[in-house]
Amino acid sequence: MTIDPQLLEILACPLCKEDVKLTSDEKGLKCVKCHRVYPIKDDIPVMLIEEAKIEPERATKD
Repeated sequence: MTIDPQLLEILACPLCKEDVKLTSDEKGLKCVKCHRVYPIKDDIPVMLIEEAKIEPERATKD
């Protein structure tokens, strides 16, 4: 199951307040600015800074 597009529109990185995009593997949400990836667990985005991992820019889904 993927994230509801309406939910994705309102979610933002809790650190820098920028948009997040679904990762290519659909297992996380990646910030477009700081490149932190917030995991999706049981179809729920975990938007906690301490749970995020920093990844290279290319890991987002278009």
